[in-house]
Amino acid sequence: MKLYGEFSKEDWLHAIGIGRNDVPESFIIHGEWNHAENLKLWKEQLSDDMLLPKWNTVLGKQNGVLTGFANVYGSPMAAAICHQFASIGTKCFIQTGYFGGLSQAVKYGDIFIVTEAKMEDGVSSHYKPGHNVVKSDEQLVNKAMEYCEKKNYSYVTGSVISTSTPFLETSKLVLKWSLDGNIGVDMETAATLAVANKFNRKAVSLLNLSDHLLQGDTFYAYTAEREKLEAEIDKRIREIAFHLNSPAAN
Repeated sequence: MKLYGEFSKEDWLHAIGIGRNDVPESFIIHGEWNHAENLKLWKEQLSDDMLLPKWNTVLGKQNGVLTGFANVYGSPMAAAICHQFASIGTKCFIQTGYFGGLSQAVKYGDIFIVTEAKMEDGVSSHYKPGHNVVKSDEQLVNKAMEYCEKKNYSYVTGSVISTSTPFLETSKLVLKWSLDGNIGVDMETAATLAVANKFNRKAVSLLNLSDHLLQGDTFYAYTAEREKLEAEIDKRIREIAFHLNSPAAN
């Protein structure tokens, strides 16, 4: 009898329900609870040769490149997707989603290109035992920065702290994270980077500022202006993800 940690590539292909020729070159993992809306969007983005192997996953071609997308919420879901697809040969993972602001250096409208993640999510440490930090792939970080500069997109780089829930955040805790030098906090980045690292895959995280915690903002106090700006930055992040996924960028 085999258990999950003993599965071979063939075992995972069978479990996912796809063939060798269906393995995506790169995978975009989006962290947000609005599953239905995001899946609808990505079914439109990846409509060429589309497959739907899991309830939260879309596979299809974008500019001729076989690409995967999954909507997740939290590190266990992110790790589950990354583990399975890294096991079958996906080479590159791009985490997208949102973060809470922990630095005065970041503002609404910035794209956060994560260079490293602090592992406080409860999952990533099992993939990278003995460590508390996991880094993004330097080449992907540089390519994302170059693209933003070429397009004149505002961006910041630095450390994110990944935790298991936003609902235990307090002003005192946020201040500590800020003083420790973190740009933001999210739930998925450390898990995605750690799983990719374990399987010797490339990974990077591109995040959108949803709530500037250091300023006392929450995601329950959106303004129409913030919503409009967030949607525009989501679009730019998808654009960067597609650029990183293109043959010309590799």
